[in-house]
Amino acid sequence: MDAGEMLSAAHSFAFSTLDERLGKGGLVVIAPHPDDESLACGGLIAEACAQGRPTRVVIVSDGTGSHPASKTHPESRLRDLREDETRQAVSELGLDPRYDIVFLRLPDRFVPSEGPAAKKAIGRIIECVKEVEAQALFVSWRHDPHCDHQASYRIARAARHKLSGVRLYEYTVWGSALPPTMPVGQVSDGFRLWIDRGRSKKQRAIAAHRSQTTDMIKDDPNGFRLTESDLARFDYPYEFFFESAE
Repeated sequence: MDAGEMLSAAHSFAFSTLDERLGKGGLVVIAPHPDDESLACGGLIAEACAQGRPTRVVIVSDGTGSHPASKTHPESRLRDLREDETRQAVSELGLDPRYDIVFLRLPDRFVPSEGPAAKKAIGRIIECVKEVEAQALFVSWRHDPHCDHQASYRIARAARHKLSGVRLYEYTVWGSALPPTMPVGQVSDGFRLWIDRGRSKKQRAIAAHRSQTTDMIKDDPNGFRLTESDLARFDYPYEFFFESAE
């Protein structure tokens, strides 16, 4: 299967409920960067919170790669800003930012998937799974065209291999940027989650990431910003997830 076929098929996945996919257990969302949790899983998190389902969000990188040339927002200030934005975002979704979010602070654009830092990250994810009795991990798609997204998938996969009975689901953030004819292999299963009742919460969560959605950081002309067309790709009444068999 190629990337275009897989992404097209994902928009036709059958709808499932969290009860059907997770039973009564909790879940852990692993986001490569601050904002990925809201963009791709905001509806999932809001629905889990509405059900009173235990949830943890793990932010893998420190997010300092979005505006590397900024003088007004050097690394430490940008990291703090992006973490504050993420706390506000998850609050909009229904989580308690004091307890329900973990920042691993691995280097943006250089997230390792092996070695001591990766091993520590894997261990912390396993701790989160046990804390909320998670039945599933949700992480960026293995083919998402960003090195940190691919590394986050490998970290999550390694964590899942050390756990029993935990399912692994993948979400895409930048999959539409792949060449449509790029081979990506088959997917064993997938589902769509109807998020209409949490859609406005997701929109507010995305908007909380002001450094990524507005021109608030003005002194880095090449700094990252989500465009209107980028944001439109996350404004569906559903979210979709691939299930990993690995």
